[in-house]
Amino acid sequence: MLEQIGPDIWVMDGPHVVAAAGFHYPTRMTIIRLGNGDIIVISPIAFSVETLNAVLALGPVMHLVAPNALHHLALGDWMAACPNAKTYAAPRLQTKRRDLIFTCELGDVSPWPKEVDTVLMAPHLIADEVVFFRRASGTAVFTDLIQQLPRGWYRGFRGLIARFDLMQSDPPTVPRKFRMGFLNRRASKAQVTRLQAWDVQRMVMAHGPIVYVNAAEVLRQAFAWVRP
Repeated sequence: MLEQIGPDIWVMDGPHVVAAAGFHYPTRMTIIRLGNGDIIVISPIAFSVETLNAVLALGPVMHLVAPNALHHLALGDWMAACPNAKTYAAPRLQTKRRDLIFTCELGDVSPWPKEVDTVLMAPHLIADEVVFFRRASGTAVFTDLIQQLPRGWYRGFRGLIARFDLMQSDPPTVPRKFRMGFLNRRASKAQVTRLQAWDVQRMVMAHGPIVYVNAAEVLRQAFAWVRP
């Protein structure tokens, strides 16, 4: 079900997916309507006709975005259903998905500079991630870089790993594995500075609740481990 979280921005949750070592994750896509009415879909969830129709009710789907090299499983189905949409790949995804043809690779230069800002968090050992900021609604959109899975989401050894990795941290934060994955600390400091310059009123993440209260402070705390 679509949930509107601000002016011209919605989220929709999808089915869980299973990743390496049996870790399962919730899925969530973010939908932005631009000033001209065109729709951006960030991190498309599992495709269905019902899901597509719900999004099309907001406007024509003209932009499909894979914000990192981990969130791409449903992209092919959405590309087939929306042949007029431009497709944007995070760095390294084109090499991983040679079966798909992307319009361009995402980076620090936003495809929609008048309405949406982007910061490329890279280079990263696990996955370079593009973070988005929808100015009109003050919404920062993260994918895997910040997480907060509920207590009890994992059990057994997965639960132990999740707690150590800070995947279930309160407040939400960057998991340890992603912290260790940054390959250029000077670059990552500059990227975090750009994130924290945004006037963030709310924050979306693929694996955690939407932050509506003190979002800018939550964002600051999530990256407090990055020293100036």
